[in-house]
Amino acid sequence: RCLLKMVKENIVAPEEILRFCCNGLQGSTSPPRAQEPGEQEETLGTMESPSPTRNPTEVQMSQLVLPCHTNHHGKLSTGQLLKWIDTTACLSAERHAGCPCVTASMDDIYFEHTISVGQVVNIKAKVNRAFNSSMEVGIQVSYEDLCSGKHCSICKAYATFVAQGPSGSKVKLKPLTPQTEEEKIEHSIAAERRRMRLVHKDTLKDLLTQSPHKTELETRDGSMVVPAEKTRVESVELVLPPHANHQGNTFGGQIMAWMENVATIAASRLCHAHPTLRAIEMFHFRGPSQVGDRLVLKAIVNNAFKNSMEVGVCAEAYGQEMSVSRRHINSAFMTFEVLDQEGQPRTLPMVAPEPGEGERRYREASARKKIRLDRKYVFCCKQTEVPLSVPWDQSNKVYLSYNNVSALKTLVAKANWALAREKEKVRIYTLEEDMFLSFRIEMSVRIAAAQAFSLLSDLRRRHEWDSHYSSAELVQQVDDDDMIYHVVSQTLSCENKPQDFVILASRRKPCSKGDPYVVAFRSVTLPTHPATAGFTRAETLCSGFCIWPESEETSKVAYYNRATPGYLNYVTTNVVGLSSSFCATFEACEKFLLKNKEDLIVRL
Repeated sequence: RCLLKMVKENIVAPEEILRFCCNGLQGSTSPPRAQEPGEQEETLGTMESPSPTRNPTEVQMSQLVLPCHTNHHGKLSTGQLLKWIDTTACLSAERHAGCPCVTASMDDIYFEHTISVGQVVNIKAKVNRAFNSSMEVGIQVSYEDLCSGKHCSICKAYATFVAQGPSGSKVKLKPLTPQTEEEKIEHSIAAERRRMRLVHKDTLKDLLTQSPHKTELETRDGSMVVPAEKTRVESVELVLPPHANHQGNTFGGQIMAWMENVATIAASRLCHAHPTLRAIEMFHFRGPSQVGDRLVLKAIVNNAFKNSMEVGVCAEAYGQEMSVSRRHINSAFMTFEVLDQEGQPRTLPMVAPEPGEGERRYREASARKKIRLDRKYVFCCKQTEVPLSVPWDQSNKVYLSYNNVSALKTLVAKANWALAREKEKVRIYTLEEDMFLSFRIEMSVRIAAAQAFSLLSDLRRRHEWDSHYSSAELVQQVDDDDMIYHVVSQTLSCENKPQDFVILASRRKPCSKGDPYVVAFRSVTLPTHPATAGFTRAETLCSGFCIWPESEETSKVAYYNRATPGYLNYVTTNVVGLSSSFCATFEACEKFLLKNKEDLIVRL
């Protein structure tokens, strides 16, 4: 059409068009006429490659929500959204791996809003970190209203994918180098999230061990009781080629969509209304299914709380032969609410569990709810809120430890550190952001990183080099990597009594080459150690050591601290040079390390 228009408007002669087409068949790319000045640059500009700073693994998907994608309310089906999320994340993983990838697990997903017909779903996925054969993909989902131009966040998720070679063999992945500050933070914390996934089941087991084995049913005035058996659903799906990837394995998102469907039916049977999915618990795929498999999906309401209910779903696969035992593919736990006309959660009927397995699921649902609340509180609590200390409990120890380490790693990855002072080998940096002043002190020490890590992670020896510490008592050995100390500091000139702290110390060895050794500190609240009249109870928000190996015998030791108001005057006095206390303390730290490294070698 363009060529005909050029002929009609006498821009170019017909014979020129013919010559150009003939040359084109021979491989020539010469245009039929010379371009006007600036025309070529404009054309090239429209085809310009993405910015070099953009993450090469980033994949974006935009989908217009059509009626075929929605439920009876005209809202986007969560199952359809899960399929889009899984597809986008898989494409990002395969872009980094350069080979097919399969979904291994998905972390908790909390859905903040629903999406209506005519709105656009925008999904962005990129690889945060690659481990040996698995990688973490971060996913952000938002919606866009084309009429008003409004954008709103829907959810944020983290998925783990495994790269697969021929015959399903694992593929060793190349490392990913983060570029921006945001990517460095996600890359650093990904190792901590991976650690949390591995101990997720143990956390539930520990909580159930501490709780009474006898099932106590909740009582609510005026609420009817529904036997759990009446909510049971079983459905079968045949896996066809459109449901599978290029390897013939069923899409993880497709399985999640089928599971969401039967879970919604089970929830509806309890409340006799149309429920809304609010959250999906962290889950793992235990094995693949292929084209031709029959997937049996089972769902039942495990427990109903006042305004929400947990539905358990499991997926099993079998082939044409019914005699062959079914393969367990996946289990998931989904939280539903029923909204009234004002959009507020309705009070739900109670569930009467079946004896035996039903009671076990009932108790586990209560335990999972507590873990979700602990996790959400710890992760979402803003650092500007008080109190700085959070209550310590065995059920939330994994998430407090995660929060402790990730807060320090986030501070370390910040990009705007400014050198404030340098004295001999000691350098002091500051970072000003919003309501916080953070500082970093670093120097190189002739000691192996592992030795420095061992010496600095024991707060009971801190008083040997830090004059501000008077004593530190080990209150609780949580595990090999986490300890709780009661620390007493020296009396400050402006105080009539010494300060004391209850501190959670979390240690982490490097996850891969290039990672530092980490010792993170934060305040917690222990019932056994309340504030007393003899001390001024103080708190530390985020502090700790990072130790990077520079050679086999040399390390860079850095101490970070996000200053709390009570500590601010002392920090600024050192930063501006009115005091050399920081430098003297770190020089004493170096002497302590050098003095004790030989003794440590002998003990090891």
